[in-house]
Amino acid sequence: MDVSKYQQKAELLKALGHPVRLCIVHGLMHKTCNVSGIQECLKLPQSTISQHLGILKARGIIKGERRGVEIKYSVVNEEALKIVKVLLDDEVPFSDSIKEE
Repeated sequence: MDVSKYQQKAELLKALGHPVRLCIVHGLMHKTCNVSGIQECLKLPQSTISQHLGILKARGIIKGERRGVEIKYSVVNEEALKIVKVLLDDEVPFSDSIKEE
């Protein structure tokens, strides 16, 4: 049995297993956002948001795209999208409470 494929899936689940990261991914599924917008919605320090974004980026779940002086984040991992959709499809994401930028 090849456990490497299970290892990759487990790493994805670990990354999504934190409530803040799960919330961030759920919100970013609906619109791109910068750190300030995420921080405003979650009411957490910018350093905390940045730390979680770094973990999600390192796992290949999100990407950041520079637009002028800010970085907009979006979800790029299809498996993560499927998992979060199954878990939270009927929930309202944090991004519904922020203004378009």
